[in-house]
Amino acid sequence: MTSTNQRAELQAKIWKIANDVRGSVDGWDFKQFVLGTLFYRFISENFTNYIEGSDDSVDYSSYEDDKISSDIKDDAIKTKGYFIYPSQLFVNVAKTANTNSNLNTDLKAIFDAIESSANGYPSEQDIKGLFADFDTTSSRLGNTVENKNSRLAAVIKGVEELNFGKFEENQIDLFGDAYEFLISNYAANAGKSGGEFFTPQHVSKLIAQLAMHGQTTVNKIYDPAAGSGSLLLQAKKHFDNHIIEEGFFGQEVNHTTYNLARMNMFLHNINYDKFNIVLGDTLRNPQLGDEKPFDAIVSNPPYSVKWIGDNDPTMINDDRFAPAGVLAPKSKADFAFVLHALSYLSSKGRAALVCFPGIFYRGGVEQKIRKYLVDNNFVETVISLAPNLFFGTSISVDILVLSKHKTVNATQFINVSGENFFKKEGNINVLKNEHIDQIMEMFDSKEDVEHVAKSIDNNKIAQNDYNLSVSSYVEAEDDREKINIAELNKEISTTVKKADVLRSEIDAIVKDIEA
Repeated sequence: MTSTNQRAELQAKIWKIANDVRGSVDGWDFKQFVLGTLFYRFISENFTNYIEGSDDSVDYSSYEDDKISSDIKDDAIKTKGYFIYPSQLFVNVAKTANTNSNLNTDLKAIFDAIESSANGYPSEQDIKGLFADFDTTSSRLGNTVENKNSRLAAVIKGVEELNFGKFEENQIDLFGDAYEFLISNYAANAGKSGGEFFTPQHVSKLIAQLAMHGQTTVNKIYDPAAGSGSLLLQAKKHFDNHIIEEGFFGQEVNHTTYNLARMNMFLHNINYDKFNIVLGDTLRNPQLGDEKPFDAIVSNPPYSVKWIGDNDPTMINDDRFAPAGVLAPKSKADFAFVLHALSYLSSKGRAALVCFPGIFYRGGVEQKIRKYLVDNNFVETVISLAPNLFFGTSISVDILVLSKHKTVNATQFINVSGENFFKKEGNINVLKNEHIDQIMEMFDSKEDVEHVAKSIDNNKIAQNDYNLSVSSYVEAEDDREKINIAELNKEISTTVKKADVLRSEIDAIVKDIEA
């Protein structure tokens, strides 16, 4: 099945499930039940494949729970990070979903058991709370047990019907595509900004390639505002033929998206010992400082959110912010994330960050931070993207590429906001593979391209008040219609003469009538 067909089938099935529970579950809440069920099915099938070991004579789902030895369970948890008994498998729960009067409580017990199976093992923190947002006893599913069960059964049976073979062999990002589809249909109606939680796959692909350009191996990759993990996973795709030696790291402040990120790791066969996603405020309580430096950093941090800033007098002494000598404004934390990423970046690596354009030209402390970045030659490239690339917001954003190993004292500016660098699909714009390839070619060559790309000596940037706005250095092509003034004046003169003749003829006619 092609990727287009897989994606269409996935979206049609999700929409059918949505119709089955329409009117009872808010769309934004509904996505938790769909994604949670997809994840439940995946880990059940993944665990089954592990136990059966590609032996067609073994059918783990038919085993009796009490026949499973403690040694088998212990080995499985050490390897997979969790354990699922045969009776707890998705396939067995789905068989009786429509008739099970205890479905909601049975599911809760199963999810609790899967999470607690890791207690005391190295995977405990990676498994703990994975199903926290899949609350099968929630009143959002209905006011009675019968209502809860019927809606849960509808979701389970719908997900059961999806037929994509092995998850890891899919042509699409199953979880990412499901999340993207749900956000595109529900984010606006729910009053939430999808861009805050999810970076579309096409943008993620560009960011991942920018961060890892020219590196055949990286020690590890990091996202300080990990969201659902989409940026980290694009890095995995990009490095299928290479090596990310020590795995995937990220921190996320939103509990729901923190759980989604961890689920996403498992869904992409990244085992618990190859990722470390943590919960918390990256700016106030960074938890992965012991893991730095990172050879690749990717991030789409929230735009212009408030943070503690200089309300905490100790922040200016923080190793991440002290070198710049100033803190990002309390009302706009954008540069706090930038300086955090720079601090965690290795001497050979790159960071590619989505940024709100205002930070590149505003004055005050943001100008002082830009001065620090430019004077130390940390800014490799600023890329201006097209509007409407993200769900929930129509604004144009920039990508800031940071590097600590530049050899040329200049900064590259690329403007790909024009129609030649995206394709309109419905209400959003999309970067196709050919657009990404064009951008990467310009990024790699650093050659000037008229109206699109230009490298500017950092001394000139300093003379321009450290303005890093792309439009200040890349002159947009004038696509206005060119008018020949001489020809226009000739046409006007001819028209005026014709009007004078016509007016004289009308005056003569009027005079004859009056006579």
